Amino acid sequence: MTTLAALAGGSGLLGGCTSAAPRQEPPAGPATATTVPETATPDRSPADSAPPNVYSQIAPGKTNPRWAGDRVRVYVPNSLSSTVTEIDPRTYRVITTFAVGAGPNHVTPSWDGSVLWVNNTTGDSLTPIDPRTGRPAPPVPVADPYNLYFTPDGQHALVMAEARNRIDFRDPQTMRLRHSMHIPAAGVNHMDFTVDGRYALASCEFSGSVVWIDMRARRVAGRLTLGKAMDAPLPPMESGFSMPQDVRLSADGEIFYVADMAANGIWLIGARRLAPIRFIRTGAGTHGFQVGRDGRHLYISNRGEGSISVLDMAANKLVSKWWIPGGGSPDMGGISPDGTVMWWGGRYSGVVYAMSAVNGRLLAKIPVGDGPHGVCVFPQPGRYSLGHTGNFR
Repeated sequence: MTTLAALAGGSGLLGGCTSAAPRQEPPAGPATATTVPETATPDRSPADSAPPNVYSQIAPGKTNPRWAGDRVRVYVPNSLSSTVTEIDPRTYRVITTFAVGAGPNHVTPSWDGSVLWVNNTTGDSLTPIDPRTGRPAPPVPVADPYNLYFTPDGQHALVMAEARNRIDFRDPQTMRLRHSMHIPAAGVNHMDFTVDGRYALASCEFSGSVVWIDMRARRVAGRLTLGKAMDAPLPPMESGFSMPQDVRLSADGEIFYVADMAANGIWLIGARRLAPIRFIRTGAGTHGFQVGRDGRHLYISNRGEGSISVLDMAANKLVSKWWIPGGGSPDMGGISPDGTVMWWGGRYSGVVYAMSAVNGRLLAKIPVGDGPHGVCVFPQPGRYSLGHTGNFR
């Protein structure tokens, strides 16, 4: 664990979210998941009030009035250029590019949509952007902000300090530190919450595992090992490796989907008890998620092969696979407010892809800076933001 943490240190960009050049990965079979017995997840009674569709409020036309009037822009953090590029999604043209702190990895809407935070990982800061004007303000000092989330009640900002193996609870407005929670697994980077917000599942890419977090107690209550750990996105010499990435709750609230870049697919893990349900192969370098405005389709980026897989969450079945003409490296992104266009950062291609969310057709390939990573589309429909590049509910 110490070795992996050391390898993940410094820039915080190694591993599944590294800026290193990609390599071809041979097909890898799904890893065999095992739990840690001494930290078995407590079973919960069913939540009778759970909505039938967690994403019912992200449908077109349901934008929170607080940010409904903000101009729609695509914000691209260029992790190797230490800049942010703004794109007009109507014309597919770059509006401006400005400097931020070192190593920006994601642009994250705040819980109340009042500010967009640029996660300057190696710069140890968050740069606030005013979504009404698109202009940045002076950075706020924050240690190792690889990724950023917010509790469903909006009371805490959660900084994923990946290189330090911890999650920092901070004031969501000032980012003042309130509490640091140690994560007993290397490379904590993405997460999502149960319907009631009491628990969260977080991926730990350098340990090949996920952790179950009791949000009230602020402690790790369980750990699930998905496969053999990797410390960089190198082609595994054999099957059984795991490098979990993005995490997203299913529309019915019963399953967490976990992208696994080494196993080349997604894990389905129970949202009421920490246990694997099944594994679905999607493509090389499975990495990021976007939820469709219909609350039914999950779009999955396969960064290692330049494709997007489409999962029907009601049936948990793959229904389409779309390829980027000429190849590409789709990473993270967001969907247009009307649900018709997907936006993905081309991590190793220096471009952003605009693709139809209906048939996968490439609409535009827009040159930006080096290492475009966690692309944010804002504003979006929803009542509040849980963070990352725009996980709204």
